[in-house]
Amino acid sequence: MAGLVLLTDIFVLTPGLNGSFIRVVLGIPMVLFLPGYTLVAALFPGKEDLDWIERVVLSLGLSIAVVPMMGLWLNYTAWGIRLMPIIVSLSVFTLLMCGVAYYRRRNLPGEEVLVLSFRAVALDLKDEILKKPETTVEKILMVLMVFSILASLGTLTYAAVVPKEYEHFTEFYILGPEGMASNYPTEYVLGEDGTVIVGIVNHEYRTVNYAMDTRLDNRSLDLPENMKYISLAHNESWEETLEITPPFEGTDMKLEFLLFNDTEKEVPYRELRLWINVSEKAEEA
Repeated sequence: MAGLVLLTDIFVLTPGLNGSFIRVVLGIPMVLFLPGYTLVAALFPGKEDLDWIERVVLSLGLSIAVVPMMGLWLNYTAWGIRLMPIIVSLSVFTLLMCGVAYYRRRNLPGEEVLVLSFRAVALDLKDEILKKPETTVEKILMVLMVFSILASLGTLTYAAVVPKEYEHFTEFYILGPEGMASNYPTEYVLGEDGTVIVGIVNHEYRTVNYAMDTRLDNRSLDLPENMKYISLAHNESWEETLEITPPFEGTDMKLEFLLFNDTEKEVPYRELRLWINVSEKAEEA
């Protein structure tokens, strides 16, 4: 069990390996079986405590109970429910239970130590399947138990194999000349420039052809050719410096940054604005 935990950690956390299907194959038992199995082994270390069928069923059931509790605990910590905290929590818990189970088994007499026998597991499984339930209630409980386990396995497999598609959106932002969301140029002298940084990040799960426009009091300003039309693939980002030269003076004028996508070219998909003042150029002494 400890070896499987370490192997899973390697395939989940190592770049290059974490994109392989082996990650899914190891990840499913890491979530659905190993935590519960090692907990059962720590609680019932002797071979006479439980038969193998009971161990397997309890392992699945306890894993389904333990893992959500860990997620709930992580949700109220600074780490949150993210890959690294989850894999570390599961690994620490499982390895800790391995240590407890190992210690308790070492203190048992030799004839009581649990030993994995595939033949014994197969015989237990055969006896359990062929044994006729004594009552209707037992039949119903057995069917419900099997259905619950299969449903949990199927749900986790589907979630692991099928790519998740989250909300479709585009990030559109402007930064000040220092690359921070502050110190935006809002005071201009006619004929002088102000600098902002414009950025776009595509999270639309498709390639999008964007068009950008900059307007001062509803009048379009000139843009460099490379900023008028931008094509970005999914998860691709774009960021450029824009020099703004207001062509007329005024007070509390609305400077708009408008982003259009390829499905709606009349109504802005995203828009940002600054309020600026432009004064007459100071006379030379």
